[in-house]
Amino acid sequence: MDYEKFRTELLNELYNNINILQSPSKDWVVKGFIDTYKNIYTISIDTKVISKILELMLFPIILNIAHNNNLTIKLAKHQNHYPDISFINNTTNEVFSMDVKSTYRINDKNVNGFTLGAFTGYFRNRESNKNITFPYNKYNKHFVLGIIYTKQENIIDEKQIYTIDDIENILSVVSDFDFILQEKYKIANSRTGSGNTKNIGSITDIDKLKSGDGPFSILGIETFDDYWMYYLTKDMAIDNTIPYTNLKEYGAYKQKAPPMELLEEIEEEDPINTEE
Repeated sequence: MDYEKFRTELLNELYNNINILQSPSKDWVVKGFIDTYKNIYTISIDTKVISKILELMLFPIILNIAHNNNLTIKLAKHQNHYPDISFINNTTNEVFSMDVKSTYRINDKNVNGFTLGAFTGYFRNRESNKNITFPYNKYNKHFVLGIIYTKQENIIDEKQIYTIDDIENILSVVSDFDFILQEKYKIANSRTGSGNTKNIGSITDIDKLKSGDGPFSILGIETFDDYWMYYLTKDMAIDNTIPYTNLKEYGAYKQKAPPMELLEEIEEEDPINTEE
């Protein structure tokens, strides 16, 4: 399976069809939800809602690229199951995953960040079928399709009900879309995602996200797996004793970890309140 060919083709197709998501002025073409009486209800800025709608809108493009690469698609049975999409190579039976995530820009250089899935459960018990389409160790690669957008700064009145005649006057809650498509470990941070969730956080620098230049892209996927398989939050640790919270502490704790001089060269990002 030529994964780089798949990645390049999908990214090119997404950019070539970005008009599916945005108008020439870069506003999101989705204005709200419509009922059978043709009333339109505006969409809130809830990132989970936005992410799901974007996933549905882009699915025909993903399906077409899968078909062109002789891949069968299997979707997650439940919303909280990993991954969003499993790809099965019809020739080799190789399986790889892709999670679809979205986040918003904080400024021209950084986004709020993505959550990259749990570091407990199926991530640690890699033979488990719980909350995952196939056992984690069956996947050859784990990709993240990240959608970046800008939030509408003007206040959206969610109580306002519109009609079809008003559609040109309805503000889009988001605009100006961009994409990243990288293997999960290449954009992972050494910090958790938002709050107390047991999710892996991503880096937030847009250029590094697009090029896949997170700290584990230097250290390798084996270090990524080891770091997160044994990472503990306070509530997971015995007597609240946490062995490490960043890569330098990890290097000191794990004597067989990458050499400290390599870890010293890596710039770690402070955590930002990531969202799906």
